[in-house]
Amino acid sequence: MLTSFFYIVSLVGIALLGLATFINRSSRMSSYFSMLSFSIAGWLGVQFLATRLSTFAFGLTIFGLIVFSFIPGFVLLFTTEFVGFSASRRLALYRLSIFGIFALLLLSILPGTIKSVEVSSGSIVLNPGPLYTIQSLIAAALITLSIGIFVAKFRKFSAQKKASSYFLISGFFIAALGSMLSGLVFADTAAAQFMAPLSLFLMTGLISYAISKHSLFDLRLVVVRSVGYILSLGTIAILTAIVLFRFSGLLVRWNVSASAQQWFYVFFTLVLATLYGPLKRLFDNITKKLFYRDAYDSQQLLDTFNQVLVSTIDLEVMSNRINEIVEQTIKPEFCAIALKETSYQDRRIISSRPLKIEEDDINYARLVTPGLDRKVFVADRSPETSRDLQRIMRKNNIGVLVRLTADAKAQGIGYILLGYKKSGNPYTPQDIQVLEIMANALVVAIQNALGFEEIQQFNVTLQEKIDSATTQLKHANQKLVALNDTKDDFISMASHQLRTPLTAVKGNISMIMDGDFGKIPNDVRDPLGQAFASSERMVGLIADLLNVSRLRTGKFAIQPVPSNLDSVVQSELRQLQESAHAHKLKLTYKGPDNFPTLMLDEIKIRQVIMNFVDNAIYYTPAGGNITVTLSHTAKAIEFTVVDDGIGVPRDLQHHLFTKFYRAGNAQKMRPDGTGIGLFMAKKVIIASGGSIIFKSVEGKGSTFGFTLAKAKAKLTQTTHGSSS
Repeated sequence: MLTSFFYIVSLVGIALLGLATFINRSSRMSSYFSMLSFSIAGWLGVQFLATRLSTFAFGLTIFGLIVFSFIPGFVLLFTTEFVGFSASRRLALYRLSIFGIFALLLLSILPGTIKSVEVSSGSIVLNPGPLYTIQSLIAAALITLSIGIFVAKFRKFSAQKKASSYFLISGFFIAALGSMLSGLVFADTAAAQFMAPLSLFLMTGLISYAISKHSLFDLRLVVVRSVGYILSLGTIAILTAIVLFRFSGLLVRWNVSASAQQWFYVFFTLVLATLYGPLKRLFDNITKKLFYRDAYDSQQLLDTFNQVLVSTIDLEVMSNRINEIVEQTIKPEFCAIALKETSYQDRRIISSRPLKIEEDDINYARLVTPGLDRKVFVADRSPETSRDLQRIMRKNNIGVLVRLTADAKAQGIGYILLGYKKSGNPYTPQDIQVLEIMANALVVAIQNALGFEEIQQFNVTLQEKIDSATTQLKHANQKLVALNDTKDDFISMASHQLRTPLTAVKGNISMIMDGDFGKIPNDVRDPLGQAFASSERMVGLIADLLNVSRLRTGKFAIQPVPSNLDSVVQSELRQLQESAHAHKLKLTYKGPDNFPTLMLDEIKIRQVIMNFVDNAIYYTPAGGNITVTLSHTAKAIEFTVVDDGIGVPRDLQHHLFTKFYRAGNAQKMRPDGTGIGLFMAKKVIIASGGSIIFKSVEGKGSTFGFTLAKAKAKLTQTTHGSSS
């Protein structure tokens, strides 16, 4: 009798679950569960018939094994979808499930599985063959694998999934244990026929609770309402039974007339009709407290929300208050408002706790959500078309994503982000509806707040720009006055007091060294060479100072003339060979066999070449090497000076081409430098349409040079040069 009760209750309960899931199916997971439920119900039905129709017991038992063959496979398929494996892993488990189903089907129809069947006292006693043990082991292995998958993935589940997983794992474990005990230990006893339906009955109860309590397939509301009606009607039925079976006898014993009894029953019926409403409300409140601990007054929430919107236009204050209201009412783990970037502000997340969401996840959500034509996305109930979005939401522990947009197809201004509920319960349709209403109102409020914020930021920026411009104008005016005075004094001094006599000194020394005044002793040649090099440097220094002055006054200009850069380089190197020899350095030039004639400001280019080579001479210790290279390609000319001198410290290199700057090691080696040579070299090259080449390693040497585009240098013709 008890076995029949478990059969009937399990069969009806599982069949109803399968039917409800099938009607409300929205994914492969719910489809697999409905097929699993129908398979279990079918197997129980066949087993129950076998206990009642002893003549057909053997055939029904074999048919029951055929139906049972589908159960372990559908358990694994359901588990695969519930966990959410990658496509490759999911395909492998699909194949394993299908293989398991076919293996069990084959074993069910082979003669060696069941030898005979006996029906005794309403129970089936099997005489199993050796294949029956193998079939039981395969079934138990598939279900055990499902349990193992749940356990392995449990830590990565969301709070809602964890809550439902407890009951699913327990249900499957009980089913697996019942299958192993009935198939391996008690297969030849009547106890096996009691264990199988009992284990499935317990599994049904646990899965039913997971569905009703944690909305596994969106059936919780149906179940909860059904419970309320069943309890109400059950109470009425119990009261009616008590009155009919208890008070009827008393009325007869007390010799109450038939008409009085009728009036009593009419009165009792009216009382029951009056009690039904309060009883229904009582059980509804009980079921709500049991299944809806997160219940709240949605109208009160919206009223409070609207009060916040009209009370402030400050975006930070408004967002923080809304987060607080949502967390207190709907009770998510967190609530945040994420806003996209504006013209004056980077994108931001205003949240009750720090959130770290990867840049790629943000960009993907912004890209894909407008195409889904929806405003609210729930991590565990989104449609198949947003599987990747589901994955991203779960990865960042986001239970609900609400778009802040007036048009579902537009990108919008941001999102409301909610974590999973603290209770582990799912988000209800009421939650989704309330959040959508809030989002629609919040779009307008945030747009107004952003407009106000932009006006404030514009005012601040405008005032800063005005103050900055005023300060710059004052400084510029002061500089102009000072530069004007400096320019007049400097140009007068450089032109009349320095340049003319130095040119004469340089010319006379050159004539003496060339032997124009007779042969000079060898011991005099070196001092004369040093004097000539010093005068050369002074002439170059004066030229640089004049160019600096011209830069300040806006009169600096490139005046190109047809020039042969190869000849210019060789000319400058001939003058610097004496200085290199005096410093005991080897100065080598690598020039091209032929070189084009270019339009260059030859005077300024000479200063650049002289500055680079002169620096290499003075900052390279005795015994070092300096290599000057000039080359050209179809598009550009390149000039470099490479030395193995003291180099420039890495942390000082970015200062090197600024005016009057000199590195510390350079100051120690050459205290008399001015720091304007490299500054002017860069100005000349950039003004000529080229770019500076610079590389240096402290203690190993430096490379200085420049490149010039032939197109900008106005290529004219090709001349021949030489290499030395």
